[in-house]
Amino acid sequence: MFKKPKSLGLILLAISQTILAGPEHVETLVVTASHFERQIQRYPDSLSLIDEQVLQLVNHNHIQQSLVRIPGANVARGNGQEYLPALRSPVLSGAGACGSVLTMEDGIPLRANGFCNINELFESHSEMAQRVEVIRGPAGTLHGSNAIHGVVNIISPEIGRNTSGLSGTLGFETGPHDYYRTNISVGTAISERGDVRADLSLASDGGYRHQSGYDQQKLSLQHLVTMGRADIRTRLAVTNLNQETAGYIEGSYSYRDQQLSRENPNPEAFRDASAIRLYSKFDIELGNGRQLLLTPYLRKTDMRFLQHYLPGQALEENGQESAGLLSRYLFVGGDDLEVVMGLDAEFTHGYLREIQQRLTEGSDFLQATIPVGKHYDYQVDTYSVSPFTLMTWRVSDILTLYGGIRFESVQYDYNNKMLSGRTAEDGTPCGFDGCRFSRPEDRKDRFHNWSPKLGATFQLSANIQLFSNIAWGYRIPQATELYRLQREQTVAELDSEQISSIELGVRGFKERFSYELVAYGMRKRNVIFRDTEYFNQSNGETAHRGVELALGYALAQDWRVEIASSYAEHRYRDQRALQGVLLDGHQVDSAPRVFGSYRLQWQPRQEMTAELEWLQQGRYYTDPQNQHEYSGHNLWSLRTRWEFDRWALSARLLNLTNKSYAERADYSSFVGERYFPGEPRSIYLSVSSEW
Repeated sequence: MFKKPKSLGLILLAISQTILAGPEHVETLVVTASHFERQIQRYPDSLSLIDEQVLQLVNHNHIQQSLVRIPGANVARGNGQEYLPALRSPVLSGAGACGSVLTMEDGIPLRANGFCNINELFESHSEMAQRVEVIRGPAGTLHGSNAIHGVVNIISPEIGRNTSGLSGTLGFETGPHDYYRTNISVGTAISERGDVRADLSLASDGGYRHQSGYDQQKLSLQHLVTMGRADIRTRLAVTNLNQETAGYIEGSYSYRDQQLSRENPNPEAFRDASAIRLYSKFDIELGNGRQLLLTPYLRKTDMRFLQHYLPGQALEENGQESAGLLSRYLFVGGDDLEVVMGLDAEFTHGYLREIQQRLTEGSDFLQATIPVGKHYDYQVDTYSVSPFTLMTWRVSDILTLYGGIRFESVQYDYNNKMLSGRTAEDGTPCGFDGCRFSRPEDRKDRFHNWSPKLGATFQLSANIQLFSNIAWGYRIPQATELYRLQREQTVAELDSEQISSIELGVRGFKERFSYELVAYGMRKRNVIFRDTEYFNQSNGETAHRGVELALGYALAQDWRVEIASSYAEHRYRDQRALQGVLLDGHQVDSAPRVFGSYRLQWQPRQEMTAELEWLQQGRYYTDPQNQHEYSGHNLWSLRTRWEFDRWALSARLLNLTNKSYAERADYSSFVGERYFPGEPRSIYLSVSSEW
């Protein structure tokens, strides 16, 4: 069993001392909490952001390296650009995992409703982001389905700073294992009212493990024009990833073996993914405290990858084309009332094909039930419409109330392009009573969900604020969960996942000191999981509770300490049994109680910064029965950045002590303990120039 961490008492002591300090108010602006730029202190949500200065220092080559600075975020890095999300949740994997954290760029979801991908953040242009905003906890009232555990919103670079001439930056970075990256930004004013900007990122990595490299290209083009009372911002984003994928290494503590940690048991595995997004934001000032924001958008994604983790190693091809409109109307009534109303609508055409190209290896059962040929080939058209409203009422100088509600209606129109049932592609029956896969008949499915929210902020003083929040969120079943069935299952009788959440927090701000301490409890129902018969079920239930701390303190003029720490418990709360073990009360696997990021910064001059970072990953169970565990790890990293004239030099020394660790540990009843090994000590050097 896990022990209560001794550091928790120190955290609470630090917070009590912080509250007594009486910090001064500091403004921080965000857009993700209301769709309009407002002070972070105006909302009762748990909000975090990573600003441009921090992003430049971290200079991540994987988004996980930046998200570790967010309390409650415990993203597990996979191979290449892959990852598994965790935000006020266990590390999410398997059925029901993707789509539990909504990922966006400039407020627009990266993926269409119902067509999530577990790794979808690699489709954002986060390498050039102006900042990253994160809502921790359910945010369905404003953002709809998939924001059940929270939101990660990548904010693209500003445009419109140029007055004349051409300006830009050019950066180059190199690192171990043949890693190279180039970032180029160019912007200019094309008229008194218009600006354009282009951002290009090119990366190539040979990979720490054998045959595990990738090449990635990202291009963003922006145009901003002012026409009367309207600002019109148009952005085109294109990304492409070609990746060789490495799988788990197997064996107890195999990640500690230097030779094994470099091995790739699946050299044949790969992932090719491309995405295109185009939107225009019409920001119209209507006068008298009214503002209208209209955002039509188009999206297209295509992906091919080898299912190296399944018997037969079938090839999956999937994609979607979608068009939508986000509309928001803001009304401000004096100093006391603010109302945001909106309507989101989207149409998506998606497809999925699964094709096995070679004979299945293994037992007679596997060979007979997983034949060569097509397993699935279907299309799904999805229609969704969702009105919502959010009201902010300033009752007095110290009390502000918040309330909102969203209704969402989603319809799937599924079209099977193969023979229905459990046969091979040509209709031949499989041995052992049928094939492993099952294709349902053409059908339509509808899901209707409500997401209300209530909150309040209470200003204890000019510097200290209490906030509370009660919210309900939901996640509709994704297309793959509904229509890629297993064995004799002919219909996936799934309901939308539902979550209820309550949180209480305190935040304070001062020139030298800032903090936010939040305690939360959540109950999640209709949790989708795959049972021992490989059926998708939705009668699971889990409970989540925890404490999160974000703290920054200037020790002296040159020195600063920052903390992002979490203590959480995630438990099964249903009567499910797995291999004879009742799961009720057990901790959810891949859910450490304690994790966090602790940083000491030194800035002797404005243009020079050095940072020492300690990443703490607590121990966690690797199976639902809580019979196997990973002991956790502690990592140290050092970052420096020096700016002079129009130049900037930076160095990142990661895993300073050359610690042997696992980015992710897991237990399989078929092969035992398995791991994604972490990289050894590595150094990255970069240089950039402005003109």
